[in-house]
Amino acid sequence: MINQTFVLTLSCPNRPGIVAAVSTRLYEVGCNILDAQQFDDLETGSFFMRVVFNPTAEARDFAFIREALAAVADRFGMAWTLRDRAERRRVMLLASKFDHCLADLIYRWRIGELAMDVVAVVSNHPRDTYAHLGFGDVPFHHLPVSRQTKLEQETQFWGLIRESGAELVVLARYMQVLSDGLAAKLNGRCINIHHSFLPGFKGAKPYHQAHERGVKLIGATAHYVTGDLDEGPIIAQDVEPISHRDTPDDLIRKGRDIERRVLARAVRNHLEDRVILNGRKTVVFTD
Repeated sequence: MINQTFVLTLSCPNRPGIVAAVSTRLYEVGCNILDAQQFDDLETGSFFMRVVFNPTAEARDFAFIREALAAVADRFGMAWTLRDRAERRRVMLLASKFDHCLADLIYRWRIGELAMDVVAVVSNHPRDTYAHLGFGDVPFHHLPVSRQTKLEQETQFWGLIRESGAELVVLARYMQVLSDGLAAKLNGRCINIHHSFLPGFKGAKPYHQAHERGVKLIGATAHYVTGDLDEGPIIAQDVEPISHRDTPDDLIRKGRDIERRVLARAVRNHLEDRVILNGRKTVVFTD
């Protein structure tokens, strides 16, 4: 175990002694803290912490470490996770006609930037829509959907999630709204990307609307999916300056770039256990 590294995340009502209890317990079981970040939310009275540590030669096995930390968690009423950083999460990618985010995530996965196992690509468009993208051995599933078949399609989709053991679902410009029921099942493990104009520029052609209004910034937001359309807890955002010289096509081009990098950042933060839900918000411990 000496070559393994673990990450502990926790949240609980704030009270004195939490940091001391966690660090002392890790010391007692023979572990060395490599990185620790914490946040005390004064508005809610909640405490959040992320600790990266590795066992020393004196450490006992993983089960003993987990049991020792469980005692501290029980004492403080913590919601907590403990994971071996070498374990790769199983991720399912969803896309529609626009493929720039899908292509970017596949590329970052292939070069090792995103430590995940892509278990499937799912789309409401046929495979030849992405003929220029090489998925390799990754299974592709075409699940067409209409207003009349939405429930049936989501039942198939949920079956694929369970079959593949997907731990994270990424809507990489998947242009279908998930039902409240499916969103609830995927709470905290489904990430979406959209342009930051919502709800300011609703409906079709948001970049054209923005151009007509002479905006000076465009942006993108990655968030967890909830039953409230595009209002889930935000993980990452970014913006790009716009000038009067930019055409709608320029805005679309720049928007694609922002969406790619914001979604990739959000997925990476989730994979590295840097995101902890805080009601309708998130705490994100950046590196």
